[in-house]
Amino acid sequence: MTAWETVVAALDTGDPQRVAERVLALGERERREVAALLPAHIAVAERRAEDRQLERITRRERESEAAWREHVRRAERAGRTVHEYERWEWNTPWNPPWPHEREENWVDSLRVAGAATIGGAAAVVAWLNRREFQDRREVSIATTEILQRVLSTRPAAWQEDFATRAALRLRPAPRRRRRSDEMDRLALAMLRRTGVVPPEHDPLVVAWVRRPPEREDPLLDHLLPRLFEAEGVGAVLRGERPEPLTGGTWLAALAKLAGQGRRDLLLDGCVRRFLRGGEAADLRFFVHLHELLQPTPDEVSKHAPDYLRLLPAAPGPVAEMALRHLRGLDHLDPADVSEALRALLFRPERKLVTAGLTWLDAVARAWPGDLDELAPALGYAFACESADVQGRAVRMAVKHAKRFTPVGAQSLRDSFGLLPHQLGETLVAVFGGEAAEEPPEPFTPAPLPAPRFAEAFPGPVTAPVELGPCGGGWESAELWLAGVVRLHHDDRDGLVARLSEWRLGTRSHERPWLDVWQWCEEIARLILTGGSMAGGLPRAGSVSAPHLFLLRRWAEVHSALQAGALPPYLLAEPTEGTGHVDAGELVARLAGYERRGVEALPADLQQALLRLPREVAPEVVARARRLTSEAGRAAARWMDGGRPEPVTEVGWLASGRLDPGGEYRDDREAADTRTPDLAPRIRVAPTGLPLVDELLTEPGRRRKGQGELLPWWPYVMPSDREVVALHLVPHLLYGWPTQGARPPEAYALALAGGPWGEGMALVLAFFLADPSWSKLPVVRARLLVDLAARGDEDAEGIGRQLGLLLRRTWLKPGPVLETLESAAEQGAQWEVWRIMTGFLPVFLPGPEERPHTRHTQVLAFALRAARWAGARGPVPCVAEIAGRRASNNFVREARRLHTYLT
Repeated sequence: MTAWETVVAALDTGDPQRVAERVLALGERERREVAALLPAHIAVAERRAEDRQLERITRRERESEAAWREHVRRAERAGRTVHEYERWEWNTPWNPPWPHEREENWVDSLRVAGAATIGGAAAVVAWLNRREFQDRREVSIATTEILQRVLSTRPAAWQEDFATRAALRLRPAPRRRRRSDEMDRLALAMLRRTGVVPPEHDPLVVAWVRRPPEREDPLLDHLLPRLFEAEGVGAVLRGERPEPLTGGTWLAALAKLAGQGRRDLLLDGCVRRFLRGGEAADLRFFVHLHELLQPTPDEVSKHAPDYLRLLPAAPGPVAEMALRHLRGLDHLDPADVSEALRALLFRPERKLVTAGLTWLDAVARAWPGDLDELAPALGYAFACESADVQGRAVRMAVKHAKRFTPVGAQSLRDSFGLLPHQLGETLVAVFGGEAAEEPPEPFTPAPLPAPRFAEAFPGPVTAPVELGPCGGGWESAELWLAGVVRLHHDDRDGLVARLSEWRLGTRSHERPWLDVWQWCEEIARLILTGGSMAGGLPRAGSVSAPHLFLLRRWAEVHSALQAGALPPYLLAEPTEGTGHVDAGELVARLAGYERRGVEALPADLQQALLRLPREVAPEVVARARRLTSEAGRAAARWMDGGRPEPVTEVGWLASGRLDPGGEYRDDREAADTRTPDLAPRIRVAPTGLPLVDELLTEPGRRRKGQGELLPWWPYVMPSDREVVALHLVPHLLYGWPTQGARPPEAYALALAGGPWGEGMALVLAFFLADPSWSKLPVVRARLLVDLAARGDEDAEGIGRQLGLLLRRTWLKPGPVLETLESAAEQGAQWEVWRIMTGFLPVFLPGPEERPHTRHTQVLAFALRAARWAGARGPVPCVAEIAGRRASNNFVREARRLHTYLT
């Protein structure tokens, strides 16, 4: 064999170690020959690796099929019927887990071969960074060690040149990328090995900090000062926390270095990094480090000018930290203090303005003479959007009123117009002047828009040219499945020709198959080749019931194809954009089955029943009663009063008790700091239809791997939207690590049919309250406006769930009120008031609870909403608050609302 042939043989093993041994044994001339041939071999190596993998997959599929046939034969000998679902049971001899096999490491093998044979350092760096090698897999530690051993055979000067070039070739990783770049480890290892001075390159520093620091790291002296200057370091280390301070973290390592003579370097570096600016999240690590160092008063005094510079515009956590240390100093220049207070009280963050007011109060008590110098800063606090902060600033102005001269008082009067009328009147009584007038609130709601309904469902696929890809949303997938079944019966040759235009994958899907697209590909493969990779349905309970139901329909068609028992068309193909199937059309489809002697597929039949509308014309029911097949009789029973009517509710698990959702006392529990668990409940008698009963069971916890199919769920049960809503509830408050529920599901539920319940109210309330999916209140309000236009909503129920969401979760009243105001402006003012009547009893504090500014804010909004709707009649919880003897803002707002309503 030639030298090249021996290298190719080593490459085909996919073992970088064997490749290294082979190429290092070559002579200089042989290495040059191999280096020249390597680039053209990249595509060959990839193709051979894929062929070997496909061969292994095919062998396993043959073994699985043989095991299934043996299982069927044994069952037949035992007189037992084999059910189709057994074919897809996971972890069986015919459907075993995929074994852990050594990966085809052709990429790293080629890397090693090139590193050992290519001549120049620059050329080797270019080879290791080739585009064909990127994003394949991260280089393992073992491969990095092999590359180091290969490169160590080069001259020392060559290795130093390589290390420098490899470091400069590093590029910033995308923010969302968690693992390090493939060349990071090798570049750092060669820098440490050669001892060459690292180049000044930010991505190199970022790569250095991606792994815990090493003891006696030769790079430490060179890269530690750059830790505070390189862009991207804070983003990598933002997850480190000082409590608890665990070994193996940068915070622990730097804390140890501070005690070894590097304290000044670290503290100065943190301050320099703060002054450079940046996002709060990227500065979080440096704030933790700064606080871990616990600066002494002398060190704070040394950096006092820098801390003062941070107050006006630094991110909140940095400014809070600077303020905390500045407040510990007692020798600051008064002019500097006055300027710092103005900077703080001019900021928009409520927390910082509150801290600034606390500092101002302390400074005022120790301030010599009059307080005119502090008047402008106090006036800035009047402009804060928080009513609580404004009230505190007013009380402070009244408290220190005697220490302002006419000049200072005039400075304060100039800012009275920034305050609400009532607060301004309080200051006018002390300082004179005029308060801002209470502006009248003009409100001219627009008429409700015309109600929106679902678009028509596209016509059925009847010709091969009409068959699109099995991609996109639920409509295209339904059309594809029904079209394939119909064309397989009517025009099989045309179907084969159409599917031949697809490019089917050659790699095995991860099993069990959790995605509809995997089943589509295997259905197409089965039609084209007569064979298919053995897949598998997930076990019941491992995914949500609607998700498993969808997969069963595709698996059922796949199995019917294999068994040669595919019907001429599907029963469940929708006829309406909501997912419904016209009852008369279903009866006609069943009658066609009976004429042809076709047996209905179980999942297809039960999906068709779930898609029937709730109201069926008597003449259609009469036609259904004349059907004679088992499927026809099931449809007749369903249409003739046999549809199940589940009883539903949503429980909240909070404060250690499960709230059934109906008791007033539990609604008043304080919100937990953790996200609460929701417990959707469904009660219904069994129907005798196993897949329907599976959908009508109580939803379990949220599962991974099904986020892409959540938008399809409303179209599985378009006449039972409350049940679908309950299945969405476990996915409502959580968007990570699984895909959470999104607004399209809520819109689909709103257009569907069936009664309302707590599940529907909760889903609708969540998307009215959650600002993360849209910052625009007019967009968030559109769903409520559409429901109002159709007269199809339980406004009081939505209000109750809004109250529970604000009490039990991270959601805030501000976005809720913005959304409701926008809905009122678009013509839904009466529905907004009804929502408030359900919201107030849940959200407002009880007699034993302390009211907060947010409660006062809600009462003020409720008064506006009542005026918009022209509402009358007392609200009991508001009447109770209005009758209290207290005279705070909360009680006053309740009295204003109660007076208007009565």
